[in-house]
Amino acid sequence: MRALIAACAVLACVASATAQAPARVNDAAITAARPAATWAAYGFFRDAGAREPTARVTPYDLNTALYSDGALKFRYVYIPAGAQAQYNGDGVFEFPVGTVLIKTFAFAEDMRTPEQNVRFLETRLLIRRESGWVALPYVWNEAQTEARYSPIGADLPVSFSNEEGQAIALDWHVPNVNECSGCHVRNGEVEPIGPSARNLNRDFAYADGEANQIGHWNSLGLLSPLPASASPRVPNAYDASAPLADRARAYLDVNCAHCHNPAGPAHTSGLDLSWSQDDPSRWGVLKRPVAAGRGSAGFEFSIEPGHPERSILLHRMQSTDPGVMMPELGRTLVDERGVALIREWIAGMDGSGSPSERN
Repeated sequence: MRALIAACAVLACVASATAQAPARVNDAAITAARPAATWAAYGFFRDAGAREPTARVTPYDLNTALYSDGALKFRYVYIPAGAQAQYNGDGVFEFPVGTVLIKTFAFAEDMRTPEQNVRFLETRLLIRRESGWVALPYVWNEAQTEARYSPIGADLPVSFSNEEGQAIALDWHVPNVNECSGCHVRNGEVEPIGPSARNLNRDFAYADGEANQIGHWNSLGLLSPLPASASPRVPNAYDASAPLADRARAYLDVNCAHCHNPAGPAHTSGLDLSWSQDDPSRWGVLKRPVAAGRGSAGFEFSIEPGHPERSILLHRMQSTDPGVMMPELGRTLVDERGVALIREWIAGMDGSGSPSERN
C-alpha cells in the first residue's frame, strides 16, 4: 500500500506540468502505421526520464489494479486536441482515434521507499487507431534516458527488496506484441482493461488539490457526457472499511475477468468473474471445472464455500507452476495479499456463496 501511495505522489508531482507544458505530442507518430523506434519520438514527456508530461498527457490511477509482481505503475492517458472519450457506465470508456494509454512498469531498489532509486523497466502503449487498438512495448535502457520499441519483447533481470524487506530476484518478462493480446482481447479485438468508470471513480492528488478523476477529465475536455446519477465504483481491494465480498469481487474483476468473461479468451471455462456478474455459480461457487487436470489438484469445485483449502480458484492463485498458475500471464510471484483476501472471502461464505452470519 505504501508503494501505491508513493507512486501516486510521484504522479501528483508531475501532474502540474500537464497544464503548462507546450502541446508538442507527435500525433503523426501515434497514427503512423510503423511504430516509432524510440519512446521519445512520441513527445509524451518534456524530459528524457518521463517525469514531466506534455499538455493533454494526464496521469491517472485505478481503485484496484492488476497485480504484476508488485511493480510500481505510472499511468497516463493522452487524448488528441478536439477529441473526447465517451463515458460508458458499464465498461471501458469509448476512446477516440489518436488516444494513447501509457503505462510504465518500475521497481524501486527498496520497495519500502518506493519514491527512491526507481528503475523503469518498460512502457506499454495502447494506441487507438482507425483499425482498432494496437499494443506496443518499449524497453528502457540502463541509463534510464530512453526506451526503444521491442516487438519481440524482452526478459530483464530485476532485484529489489519488497515491502517486507525480503530480497527478491526475478526475470521481468516484457511481452511481445502478440502476447499483449493474451490479456487485452475481447471478442477477438484488442481492448484496454483498466479505464472504466467503476475503476476510475476515485480522487487523485493533483498538484492543485485532490479531485475526482472522472470529473477532472470532464473539466479538461477529455470526457463527455457525464451521467446525471453517480458513476459506479469498485472499492480498493485492500480498503478494510469496504465490505469483504465487494473487495474480493473487485480484485477478481481486474485480475481475472479480462480473460474469464463470456467474450474473453478463457470463456470456455464457464467462469465469469466480471464485477457485473451477480450469479455466484458463474464466479465458480460449487461449480465443477470444465476440464479436469493437475490445475484442479483433485478438488471438486472452483470455489467451495467455507473451504478455501479445497477451492481450485485459490489453489491456482497460490501456484507458480506455469501449468497451474492463474493468472497465467503477467506474474512470476504469488500475490500474497490477494491470496489472503480471496481466502478470507471463501472462508466466510455459506453454502450459497453469500457471506455467512459469522462474518
